[in-house]
Amino acid sequence: MDRDLRNKGLANRKKVLGDAYVEKSMQSADDFNRPFQEILNEYCWGMAWGDERLSHKTRSMLNIAMLASLNRMHEWELHLKGALNNGVTRDEIQAIIHHVAVYAGVPVGVECMRIARKVFAEIDGKA
Repeated sequence: MDRDLRNKGLANRKKVLGDAYVEKSMQSADDFNRPFQEILNEYCWGMAWGDERLSHKTRSMLNIAMLASLNRMHEWELHLKGALNNGVTRDEIQAIIHHVAVYAGVPVGVECMRIARKVFAEIDGKA
């Protein structure tokens, strides 16, 4: 394991997803899934998210489009929150969802809209 890359990844992961979410994931890791958590920190968040050629905002926009297209709604909701943390606006999210609906299918666009509205209501204190 590359400790520097792992530490960079852990910092990126916390910046995007929030300290509380990441700490809970790390603290709840057991002997079975702990190595996977380290893979996520080193490769996903250290190597991929640590590549400075794309901003975190751009990566978030890519992630929500790709996760929607793959119909990974649990991860989509998590990365939607991360996208908001990275400065993606609600207007940009709406445009991304429209784009996803055209290219990946209207049903997934409907699900993204449902989740986005739920997340926005939580943020606005209306949930």
